[in-house]
Amino acid sequence: MRNGRYLCSACSDDLLRIEKPYCMKCGEDIEGHVPEDVLCAHCRRVNYSFDFALSVVRAEGRANEIMHAYKYGRQIHLHRELALLMEELWNDPRLTVQQTHPWVIVPVPLHGKRERWRWFNQSHEIAQTLARRCKLHCKKVLRRTRNTSQQALLGREQRLANLQGAFRLSTRERRVKSIRQKPVLLIDDVFTTGSTAEECARVLKQDGGAEKVVVLTVLRG
Repeated sequence: MRNGRYLCSACSDDLLRIEKPYCMKCGEDIEGHVPEDVLCAHCRRVNYSFDFALSVVRAEGRANEIMHAYKYGRQIHLHRELALLMEELWNDPRLTVQQTHPWVIVPVPLHGKRERWRWFNQSHEIAQTLARRCKLHCKKVLRRTRNTSQQALLGREQRLANLQGAFRLSTRERRVKSIRQKPVLLIDDVFTTGSTAEECARVLKQDGGAEKVVVLTVLRG
């Protein structure tokens, strides 16, 4: 640990940042000279429930090592480093545009069984730290009602089917009220196919009445 940081500047510099140009819907980086408002081929075919998604770094090399240590090595202190990385996403002007209401931060939930096994919800720890640093409210609006198969082992269509009906709103009305007609930042550790983000955003908008849902993740798979 140096200067209050667990990640040194050299290791941070090793991470492959996702920089423009990237897809304005899913955040996938795009090679070549393209317009800033470009959509990737996939997003031209698919209608997502979330408004757009942004990720900080590619899920490669040292970034994967850090995330693996955090999630499976129970290096829970790394949530602060990951939240600090996520703050880099505020460089996108769509996050800082003036709005009627401030963002409400909502973490992607784990099923209770998996959270007990892991000891913590990795997305919630990052979300709480980000909320404190940005002076925003973090609300556990979503709950996971089904302990689904590991997403990493499935293709996109299988992931969507696996997650159907897996998320519901909190049974606490006060939490649900906190997002009605409000813009939501949905926080997760990694964006791969967008299936988790899609199902969560659908519930937040259709059932919870969120004004908009923007997905922020540390890694892009």
